[in-house]
Amino acid sequence: MPNAYSRAQKAHFHDDQNAIRLQKLLAQAGFGSRRKCEDMITEGRVEVDGELVTELGTRVDPQRQQIRVDGSRVRINPNHVTLALNKPKRVLSAMEDPKGRYTLRDIVGDKYERIFHMGRLDYDSEGLILMTNDGELSQHVMHPKYEVEKTYIATLEGKISGTVCRRLVTTGVQLDDGWIKLDHCAIIDSNRDTTIVKVVLHSGKNRIVRRIFGSIGFPVRRLVRTQIGPIKLGEIKPGSYRVLSQTEVRSLSKAVGL
Repeated sequence: MPNAYSRAQKAHFHDDQNAIRLQKLLAQAGFGSRRKCEDMITEGRVEVDGELVTELGTRVDPQRQQIRVDGSRVRINPNHVTLALNKPKRVLSAMEDPKGRYTLRDIVGDKYERIFHMGRLDYDSEGLILMTNDGELSQHVMHPKYEVEKTYIATLEGKISGTVCRRLVTTGVQLDDGWIKLDHCAIIDSNRDTTIVKVVLHSGKNRIVRRIFGSIGFPVRRLVRTQIGPIKLGEIKPGSYRVLSQTEVRSLSKAVGL
């Protein structure tokens, strides 16, 4: 299949100081090795500004042009950064606090311009928070239309049964703001006084996990978020963070419809 771009267009891109070879751009965006990206191009899986490109060596400007692979947009901006942060207890999910409490800013500092958290954890909860200065990604991650799965490990007061866990998935509970179900609930460990459960749900409502279990008589003693969509907390130490790779950002973007 012939390349959809004219010679004049190719010459223009070749002379553009911001232009980059298409296969190199795809590799930087996390689509695999340069060779694998070349195969994707020749297989007819890559579009630039809505036109199919199959010729290797085509140069593009990622700041001015829209590149898609298998219909999904390739998003690269060297000024964008996305972080995965492990929030400890008693840290506010905010960038500043008039009361002087520790905030996310105390963890990430001033290294990244205009960075903001995508969603929150309450003051006494712990675990994964995603942060970015990519406004479009942030809007999609937090928009109710694109609510991604969130995974938590909750330590409950009391011994909850498997039957109750299953009922939270199949039937749910009624809270002040309506009915809510869990997507998944599994008992990890239990003793006479406490139960540790793994919980998965889409809802991003305030204190939703604590409210669900509190409503049925099992207050949450400890709550740790371990995953948001495809991004896992992993080995990040409390009070630390890491920069997500382009592959991770791409998988997160895909999960929220970008």
